[in-house]
Amino acid sequence: MNQHAALLAEACDPYRKAGLFAYFFARGKLGSDPVYRAILERGLLLGRLRILDLGCGQALLTAWLQAAARLCDRGVWPTGWPAAPRPLSTRGIELMARDVRRARNALGAASDVVAGDIRHTDFGTADAVVVLDVLHYMVSDAQRDVLQRVRQALPPRGLLLLRVSDAGAGLRYRYTHWVDRVAMFSRGHSFAAPHYRSVREWQAVLGDCGFDSEAQPMSQGTPFANVLLIAHAR
Repeated sequence: MNQHAALLAEACDPYRKAGLFAYFFARGKLGSDPVYRAILERGLLLGRLRILDLGCGQALLTAWLQAAARLCDRGVWPTGWPAAPRPLSTRGIELMARDVRRARNALGAASDVVAGDIRHTDFGTADAVVVLDVLHYMVSDAQRDVLQRVRQALPPRGLLLLRVSDAGAGLRYRYTHWVDRVAMFSRGHSFAAPHYRSVREWQAVLGDCGFDSEAQPMSQGTPFANVLLIAHAR
């Protein structure tokens, strides 16, 4: 087993306790979504002690970071990667109660996941906030409000990792849009259209909310139009 495969197995194994769906969803998502590898390979969360994961689902980011720390301690770590981040806390807020249950069943006391709507739930304080593929499910005013509240939760130079779909990406965007609408329906939501923006528009909103940002492609190996915005609070 290579080191990346060992990391995937380590992160997914706890989800066996939460049922087959939770386990195979974790394997599929962590194994195919490039953002999780990028977070570790690029050291994006190094030195961030309090991490807040908004729309955390079944707490895959928590499981991934915990598995990374364990494997790094055992010396089973990809050559050339920086050391694993070691946050003191990784908190999650998730709207769907069944995902909260899966997170708690899988990770037990190692999970700090609360059920709540990020449009209204208090964020507290954090050194880094992660929002992956969530904001486009909200209307534009709610998107801006969440980003303003994220800025309030962060210190100067605090980090926001915001993954979005680029509405300026042509066919790849249209495919992403279609998949998102199907996913919304399968999760019990209506077919109401998600609210996307182009990368330039997202960066303008981030600027208005007090962030400087850079955009990195984040859909490698997939047909999607995803971009990771790495933003720092002014």
